[in-house]
Amino acid sequence: MIPSVAAPPVPRSWRSRGVVPLGIAVALVLTAIAYPLSSGTTRDAISWAIVVLGSLLSVVHAWLSRGPRTAVGLLLLVVVAAVAFESIGLATGFPYGTYEYADVLGPTLLGVPFLVPLAWLMMAWPSWVLADRLARPVRPGRRPLARLAWAAGIFAAWDVVLDPQMVQAGYWTWTHPEPGLPGIDTVPLTNLAGWLFAGLVLMALLGLLVAGTSLPTHPGSATRRRCWPSAG
Repeated sequence: MIPSVAAPPVPRSWRSRGVVPLGIAVALVLTAIAYPLSSGTTRDAISWAIVVLGSLLSVVHAWLSRGPRTAVGLLLLVVVAAVAFESIGLATGFPYGTYEYADVLGPTLLGVPFLVPLAWLMMAWPSWVLADRLARPVRPGRRPLARLAWAAGIFAAWDVVLDPQMVQAGYWTWTHPEPGLPGIDTVPLTNLAGWLFAGLVLMALLGLLVAGTSLPTHPGSATRRRCWPSAG
């Protein structure tokens, strides 16, 4: 008779810290897969679900990796920055160009649909975390600048991918889409410049937030950092 071998115990850190974000991430991936397979009002609902799940995952990750103060600060900072930039953009055309949101996106604040700040939140924290990883090989004195440049570039890259899809879906329209992005005649080149500018401002503020809300080093921090990558 072959002796049974007990399965290794699941680490408490995985049970308590991994289940919730993993569940959100799986739901986000499945919802994203459903998006191109849908149409009409169903697709609109799926768009909302993707943004809500993505923004929720960002806040949960920030909470687990940097603590509740960073998570709450992230939420407030990104929402305020998004509403400020977008409302100014709608009113003046700066810094993105002249555009208009469709009514299908639902209720608004200062003309900005509620979905938009959540979309910023979905993009901002992953951009910051990835930039932090990419900047680590850089010399410490130049690392903050490199991290800022990476984060702003990644943040803008999200929009280069998403904006043409959202325009095609009818969620917003550009008044003057020319000159457009290379190979894309529905989104103006000014939009990319605007996102780079907004990204630099937002990521600079986010850097101050992370620095100001960093958790003190403690014996368990090494385990925590192995389980969840943190910025800073």
